[in-house]
Amino acid sequence: MKYDVIVIGGGPSGLMASIAAGETGANVLLLDKGNKLGRKLAISGGGRCNVTNRLPIEEIVKHIPGNGRFLYSAFSIFNNEDIIHFFENLGIELKEEDHGRMFPVSNRAQSVVDALLKRLSELNVEIRINTSVKDIHYKDGFVQSVELMNDENISTNSVVIAVGGKSVPHTGSTGDGYPWAEKAGHTISELFPTEVPVTSNEPFIKEKTLQGLSLRDVAVSVLNPKGKPIITHQMDMIFTHFGISGPAVLRCSQFVVKAMKKWNLKEVTMNIDALPEMNEEEIFQKVVKIIKDEPKKAIKNSLKGFLSERYLLFLLEKNQIDPNTQGSYLSTEQIRNFVKSCKHFQFHVNGTLPLEKAFVTGGGVSVKEIEPKTMASKFVQGLYFCGEVLDIYGYTGGYNITSALVTGRLAGVNAASNSAEPF
Repeated sequence: MKYDVIVIGGGPSGLMASIAAGETGANVLLLDKGNKLGRKLAISGGGRCNVTNRLPIEEIVKHIPGNGRFLYSAFSIFNNEDIIHFFENLGIELKEEDHGRMFPVSNRAQSVVDALLKRLSELNVEIRINTSVKDIHYKDGFVQSVELMNDENISTNSVVIAVGGKSVPHTGSTGDGYPWAEKAGHTISELFPTEVPVTSNEPFIKEKTLQGLSLRDVAVSVLNPKGKPIITHQMDMIFTHFGISGPAVLRCSQFVVKAMKKWNLKEVTMNIDALPEMNEEEIFQKVVKIIKDEPKKAIKNSLKGFLSERYLLFLLEKNQIDPNTQGSYLSTEQIRNFVKSCKHFQFHVNGTLPLEKAFVTGGGVSVKEIEPKTMASKFVQGLYFCGEVLDIYGYTGGYNITSALVTGRLAGVNAASNSAEPF
């Protein structure tokens, strides 16, 4: 049997592509090598599924540092507000949380997956799970067929590759799409982990001095070899047994990888500003006043609440200040050094956890070779790409799923349109 559209991959972009193609009346086959669809969706947003983000398009693009600008054309056709309407039409009521993040009112990712599966069923999209694809065949610049691992060949005019990248491999993202893209003439930008914890060999990490300590609303920066910030993110972070993690660190991670590559470095310097709302002089004056008001109090008690207790003790000791010293015994230089480390605690990191541990894959099918309004290959007629297989990567917070759903929508609609054209 010949299908109008074959979608390979049952993640967010593949499900959206299948629905979009099905809604045109096309005869659609959805293939997934796993035993159930929507596995990545089901664990996204901490199991609550952050379906999109309601920030203005300009802001969304800023939060997709990996080729976000490529999506401007796509957003002009189908955007984050359209995603919200799409889910509401499926009966999924959404609510807005901090930073524009949109979640189902149910707080259950599975309810989102179930609504998508129900829509696929209504559209009579044929689904085959536990079905691995061996190859995609092209002839004279056109898509010809999809070959399965059992050697079955399925004819089609349009194929949508929606198999994801290489991050979170237990959900089925194991890089299957890259060879099929290369076979069609596409370039694969080098893959690297993004939204991933960062590793360090610093003694305080190795000795687990701060392990498990969370810092709230701190400014974390990645510095270039001249000590200037490449990127800064003000959010929460946490110290771990191997390095650092938490939202601010995950967002900085891709810049650690890029800096190491760009300058051929074994280590990169990072900076923590624990009090980003005050400058150094303001902090200094505040500490001096605290000491003046209670000169006989141990400095660790005077500054209680000034910083997280463990971090305060750590910075005092780092500056050779006995935490039990009375404030009046501290020299101006000691206070200045302590204050400086509140704003500029610098340490070395040596990379990140591997791609398999990352939330998002950096790199992928070069967007220069993709039509931005259709997600069509510029090399093979009837070949479409969507989701994380493309070299598009954003921060966590609903940005990657927005990209996946928007590119999936366009790929599905245009794959169906391509099949309807006479050849």
